[in-house]
Amino acid sequence: MEVKDIFRYVVEEIHTSIMATTDEDGHPVTCAIDLMDCDDDSIYFLTATGKGFYKRLICSPHIALTALKGTDTMHSVAVSVAGEVRELGPELLPKLFEKNPYMYDIYPTEESRGVLTVFQIFRGQGEWFSLQTERIEKKNFAFGGEQVKGETYKVEEGCIGCGACQNACPRACIQMDGGHAVIDPVTCICCGNCKKVCPVGAITAGEM
Repeated sequence: MEVKDIFRYVVEEIHTSIMATTDEDGHPVTCAIDLMDCDDDSIYFLTATGKGFYKRLICSPHIALTALKGTDTMHSVAVSVAGEVRELGPELLPKLFEKNPYMYDIYPTEESRGVLTVFQIFRGQGEWFSLQTERIEKKNFAFGGEQVKGETYKVEEGCIGCGACQNACPRACIQMDGGHAVIDPVTCICCGNCKKVCPVGAITAGEM
């Protein structure tokens, strides 16, 4: 799955996200924000210039969001994004309203829409986490020129092939290959059980 596919899913299938910004004291503030559109490498949303949300974005143009869809925890997809935003102004409003016509009910007149402005999430990191299949699917991604980062566990050369980590893994994502344990990063949930039980300290945690 490519970044553009993840963004399209978030915008079209989930649409509403919980977005976090920071206030003037550096404290986190969350709000529900609809994601209006996307392209291959960015996401677009809008807000009114009179809102505290707008003021926080101008003061510190960084956001973190999570969008979640599912009938219950074990049949859900969660997408998290953290990145930078920039204000684009009102030029894209007609396109975004055309794609999201319910916005006409919220801002019915041209005069009422005069307070709106568009923002673009143009650079950042993210994670796709799906429990909709038998095996958990996880994908770390980056966009706008960023490098992919994320939590990961790796088996180093000191592995003695005892199988303790394989037995301790709750998601069966560790296999033995030639007497050496191998962790599947796609299905690993980074719980740390493998590192805890390794008798020789051959498993390390860090960034991808």
